[in-house]
Amino acid sequence: MTRRTTPDPRPAPARSTLPSTAPRPPTRPRTGRQTLPRAATWAAALLATAAWTAACGSEGGGEGTSGSAPSTYAFTSHIGEGSSVSYGGQVHRQVLISDLSSWIAGLTADIDGGQALKAGDVEAGCDFYYAYDASVGADTAIRLTTDPAALQTKLGDLGSKNLSGKLAGNDPKGQHKDFTKALAGWAGQTSAEGLLRSWFKALDAAAVARVAGNPGKAPDGSDLKVVHVTAEGLDLQQLIAKFLGVAVSFSQGADDYLDDDLEGKGLLSDNTKPESDGANYTALEHHWDEGFGYFGAARDYGDYSDDELAAKGGREGWSKGWHDTDGDGKIDLKSELNFGHSTNAAKRDRGAKDLAATDFTRAAWDGFVRGRHLITSAAGALTPAQLDELRGYRNQAVQAWESAIAATVVHYINDTLADMAAFGTADYDFYDHAKHWSELKGFALGLQFNRRSPLKDFAKLHTLIGDKPVLSTADAAQVTAYAKALREARALVGAAYGFDAKLLGDDKGAGGW
Repeated sequence: MTRRTTPDPRPAPARSTLPSTAPRPPTRPRTGRQTLPRAATWAAALLATAAWTAACGSEGGGEGTSGSAPSTYAFTSHIGEGSSVSYGGQVHRQVLISDLSSWIAGLTADIDGGQALKAGDVEAGCDFYYAYDASVGADTAIRLTTDPAALQTKLGDLGSKNLSGKLAGNDPKGQHKDFTKALAGWAGQTSAEGLLRSWFKALDAAAVARVAGNPGKAPDGSDLKVVHVTAEGLDLQQLIAKFLGVAVSFSQGADDYLDDDLEGKGLLSDNTKPESDGANYTALEHHWDEGFGYFGAARDYGDYSDDELAAKGGREGWSKGWHDTDGDGKIDLKSELNFGHSTNAAKRDRGAKDLAATDFTRAAWDGFVRGRHLITSAAGALTPAQLDELRGYRNQAVQAWESAIAATVVHYINDTLADMAAFGTADYDFYDHAKHWSELKGFALGLQFNRRSPLKDFAKLHTLIGDKPVLSTADAAQVTAYAKALREARALVGAAYGFDAKLLGDDKGAGGW
């Protein structure tokens, strides 16, 4: 299939003022075909249903019991007039994550430009996006920018949703663990809320210190260049953005809206009547749409190449991960732009194509579109056979989604190994090292949010990764030991998800994803 890439929440630094209205960079495109992981545990789950076999049997629109699925995510209501697709709240949260990251990126310029900040101001700025309140923030300009410009220009144009209510643990109904006390992967933190807020507080303290003329020191003794990178090598912008991407988006998608553990929720929702008065969709249609919205794909995701999704080339008008499909001269953020995980899958497909091709984008897209087509075609309660088929499509989409996250963990392990191999040379860049490690850790924390995950050694993985990078100031024995631990972590992920050895890279992180 053609590909896409998720928006990279790593905007170039821009002035931010608490919270400012300056717009920030958008999402990305994707390209390339890939196969799903081959590990025995993963494959067993995939092959557990006939739906998986049917769904993967062809390149395009495929057929299940409901016949051919459409080529775009477009479904007409069977209970009212017009479209039955609705996931505006998920798009709003995608934008809030992107804009929070952009705002953090601009803090250094604000402080160095003379903005006076006191203790608590930066934490409050983070909360503006995290615990967004439309009554005070609706007129704030959206930072994410597109060309042509976006149809929605203010946060209020997207609705009134927030991130805080959907963080793992804060929306507990249906989650397979209580992430207010069972979060793993970071020493001393057992709740997703607590971990996230610890980073908000660290960023706040760093901002206050920079205002006071004490920005902290990089390993070479120079003043830290940016407020969001700590002397320990933590890139707080990356940790916050990537963790929200997994602890909100992936957690909600895999462990809530696409799950089937509670009657009346997720795949066990009602499909016979409007979800609410005036709704054009059933609860089941809406829950499936919400899972799709958290994946972040545009309605015509299948028409993008991986290069386009990854913003690495392609057709004019498509090559940045968005496209004015309806020709109105604007990019509708609710349907015409690819966010987060949907573009990330394309990046990994793109990186694998000359080594051992994968197709996370196609597998996820086909699963989502065919599953939604089945739901709408049923036009009523699903039979047991249809529910089993739907579970197969769910498995296909979520497993491809998680595999792309796991592949990204491998990618950033390799980047971190390459950074460490450059210690003592002119090629070493402390800020790249901090960024790569923090993206590695942020993505890796997400592998605990799917009850069906093939990764059974999550705790071991994070023991190997640790809670901070080993920097160039460490002694040779520490550097050697940590590089060995990262290679072991990489092998652990590769085995769990069945990644081809060619994708894993060498001892210095070269030659793989």
